[in-house]
Amino acid sequence: MGTEATVSEFQGMLSARGVSRRDFMKLCGAIAAAAGLSELAAPRVAQAIEASVIGATSGNLYPVIWIEGASCTGCTEAFAQMETPDAGTVVLDMISLNYSETLSAAAGYSMEEAKEQTIAAGNYILVYEGAVLLGWNGEALRVADKPGTDHLVEAAENATAVVALGSCAVNGGWCAAHPNAANAMGVQQYLKDNGVDVPVVNIPGCPANPEWLMSVLVDVVLMKDPTLLLARLNGMNMPEDIFGQTIHDNCERRGHFENGEFVYQFGTEEEAKGYCLYPMGCRGPQTKANCGITMYNDRRSWCVQAGSPCLGCCEANPMNPGQNWVEVNTPFYKRHRDLRIGDWMIQPGTIALGITGLLAAALVVHGFGMKASGRMDGGADFEKVRAWDKKHPDKSIGQYDNGKSGK
Repeated sequence: MGTEATVSEFQGMLSARGVSRRDFMKLCGAIAAAAGLSELAAPRVAQAIEASVIGATSGNLYPVIWIEGASCTGCTEAFAQMETPDAGTVVLDMISLNYSETLSAAAGYSMEEAKEQTIAAGNYILVYEGAVLLGWNGEALRVADKPGTDHLVEAAENATAVVALGSCAVNGGWCAAHPNAANAMGVQQYLKDNGVDVPVVNIPGCPANPEWLMSVLVDVVLMKDPTLLLARLNGMNMPEDIFGQTIHDNCERRGHFENGEFVYQFGTEEEAKGYCLYPMGCRGPQTKANCGITMYNDRRSWCVQAGSPCLGCCEANPMNPGQNWVEVNTPFYKRHRDLRIGDWMIQPGTIALGITGLLAAALVVHGFGMKASGRMDGGADFEKVRAWDKKHPDKSIGQYDNGKSGK
């Protein structure tokens, strides 16, 4: 099949779904940007998609298993609720979503059987959404008459790669926040603790941006070269091009920060002018993600543009459930996180005010003591001559009533 025929056939598939070539190229540019490439790379991405989707018509769909752990299914909703018709739906033709508790039309035995057959065949991508719950020997989450932890291990062992989608899957997310009664943790840590050696790609966020997942699928499924994806990962197994810079680095309000123009209270003129939200608890300077570039809702907007300070939902240490974004960043609309001593929590500002109050009280007590001793009235005996001046009259620097140095 020639290139012109391939493009023509693919264009026909786009038109049949009500998608213009312009919309498709816009999506390719978004995928390129999410992958840390220039939008000039869009034609290359488009070519890879065209070849993959045309090839898929002959049954070459790449199998994907999507398992829900302890989650709200927000990441699934974000990925599935793209505009319809949307060029993203065309890209979904490149995968065969063989199992998904949220999206599958089948249910019960037939659905579990489809998953088992996919696992037995191997060479598939496992997308795991939600926290892994260890509580009560894994019984804190039970699916299809088995602990949720069993489902994860079984699906991960034969997978080509595992995508931990969303902050809950990366390190437990809000499920792992204190007191973490269900002993929630992330996928990478659990698989490592249980000896399952499979590449894990961590995509944090609450929910994770669907274009981030799309860029991972481009590397694994379209580019036919998993090494491209592995080369993108940083020390936390996150794509460095997505999670290598802070929100603050690419924030549209950065100029106001540099000018010292801040919002100190919602509903003020400063808020209406779009000033920097740092005093309102924005976690942009400490949170790494390219939200300000990729944005959400088909690149329409994102949290800060919508008027909310960044809540830091992409903060997630894969190997430490205690460093989940909720526990690290709450209370959200205060500048500092709570300090925790056991079950006792307190704001650093409260500690500072307490210390200031103690110092003020000590000064008041000292003042009353000075008054009681008569030192404030000149009635107390003080050194008439400094001891050092008295011992070293030739080097004395003090001047006394006789106009002379101390003697």
